[in-house]
Amino acid sequence: MRRFPESFAVRRASRGSALVAKSRGFTLIEILVVVVILGILAAIVVPRVMDRPGEARIVKAHQDISSIASALNLYKLDNFAYPSTEQGLDALVAKPSGTPDAPNWKGPYLQSRNVPKDPWGRPYQYQQPGQHGEFDVYSYGADGKPGGDGEAADVGNWE
Repeated sequence: MRRFPESFAVRRASRGSALVAKSRGFTLIEILVVVVILGILAAIVVPRVMDRPGEARIVKAHQDISSIASALNLYKLDNFAYPSTEQGLDALVAKPSGTPDAPNWKGPYLQSRNVPKDPWGRPYQYQQPGQHGEFDVYSYGADGKPGGDGEAADVGNWE
């Protein structure tokens, strides 16, 4: 049986592992092709998304209002009444004073532990009793004024 020097075995193993390592990576051309494809997709998708920031803000307002309405319902389950207009939405993050009393307050009732602002940076409005139901939670929209059309329209829990 023929024996090879140890240095030969090490060289041979290192060459083999180099081949294995080489076959595991991506070539520069493959990476460039992927980057070009991603660039083309971004060029198609980004303008469509960027044309709709107003629509995205309205959807975000609906989601926030839905979360606030759920928190108000949990508050009522614990305390047998919704917070008054004077107590406001802050009653969802800190035990309110005044009437109606909140004897079983177990908050905060919002995950964020603070009352969110609407997507236009203003506080959400709250009325109890509401004009559209037991309570109204709403935003005045982009213009910050009651009424309006499109992005300036009011967004509320009655929609």
